[in-house]
Amino acid sequence: MEKKLIDLTEEGLQKIQEELDKLRNEDRPRIIQALKDARSQGDLSENADYDAARDEQAKVEGRIQELEYMVDNHNIIEVSTDIVGMGSTVEIKYVDDNEKEVYKIVGPTEVNVAENKISNESPIGKAICGHSKGDTCEVESPNGVYKVKIVSIN
Repeated sequence: MEKKLIDLTEEGLQKIQEELDKLRNEDRPRIIQALKDARSQGDLSENADYDAARDEQAKVEGRIQELEYMVDNHNIIEVSTDIVGMGSTVEIKYVDDNEKEVYKIVGPTEVNVAENKISNESPIGKAICGHSKGDTCEVESPNGVYKVKIVSIN
């Protein structure tokens, strides 16, 4: 089976590596200790602490596998200031109401709405990727079509 490369920015790769380190070096040992403590209580068939630790262990190990795959199969995106793409910080103006917004275009694994990091696969991301400063683009969203103008690319 061919492995799919995960597009990441340098910042995104760094965050993934930090999370992976935390899971491996803090969470995994803590869970192992919790399992040992629960086992020492005796009968595991009705031991809620043991069950909770096993559930958490499964989640952590699953997340570690996801992150390891991303680290092993990533593609760092080159950032351009001429054309909108992953890694670009873009100021757009909504044509209908002249409101401006600044977004950083990231891959789906790096999305953080609170930090205005939107996916290149989101409606706005799809519409503006590949375009230049001054271009007006149509955004197809679940609420209908609207236009945005690219004010700047950093």
